[in-house]
Amino acid sequence: MRRALIIGGSGFIGRHLRRLLESLQWEVTCPARGDLQWMQTPQDIVFYCAGLTADFRKQPFATVEAHVHLLQQILQHAQFERLVYLSSTRVYQKAAVASEDSLLQVISQDASDLYNLSKLMGESLALHSGRPVQIARLSNIYGKGMPPANFLADILQTAVRNKHLVFQTAPFSEKDYLHVDDACRYLMLIAVHGCERMYNVASGEQTSHAMLADWLAAQHVECEFVAGAPAQQFPPIDVSRLHAAFGSPRHRLQDDLTELFSYYSEMP
Repeated sequence: MRRALIIGGSGFIGRHLRRLLESLQWEVTCPARGDLQWMQTPQDIVFYCAGLTADFRKQPFATVEAHVHLLQQILQHAQFERLVYLSSTRVYQKAAVASEDSLLQVISQDASDLYNLSKLMGESLALHSGRPVQIARLSNIYGKGMPPANFLADILQTAVRNKHLVFQTAPFSEKDYLHVDDACRYLMLIAVHGCERMYNVASGEQTSHAMLADWLAAQHVECEFVAGAPAQQFPPIDVSRLHAAFGSPRHRLQDDLTELFSYYSEMP
């Protein structure tokens, strides 16, 4: 029986990862936040899923604590056969190409780069710690029960509630979306069979805000874009390494929108 320990097991990805692993007869432990007693016991695989997302600008110290400091303690003191650190494709925000070996750019004066800097520090610390680690850079993960602050969750809830939606970004803004079930399957496969030290865990398909607006309009939701709104664009995520090793994702956002819209329509 394989054993896994999930740091951040109460989060969106952590909960789904635990469900997948237990369905495959893994023994899974999810320590509570602040509980480090587990480090006294040797572990097989540690999935480091702790992190902040939409609220990182309001919690800079907690962001660094989650992305770097706790990781440092684990790398220094815990015994494990392999650790998978969950990073983000957001680090490609200012890059020309979004492949695992791309040259990345960050600006310390840019508040939004605090997230990228902390994730990159976590990556670098893990990769140069001398410990058996792998990095998984995840794109925008979606699915039922995703955090309310998630962009996709926010627009769907607003669309269902108001039948009217104002996009604060340009229509040609676009993102890569990956279903949480695909993300968890890839994480498990990377931990067990991955031969590379870093993988982009993404769909490889960009979805524009204009496409989302068109789909919502077909559901009788009035959509508009703020004039002169900024564009949010990332280079297409290179998933050739991931897909060559583990195959294509089983979900596409365009195919899942109807189910997601129904899910939010049925929420109280």
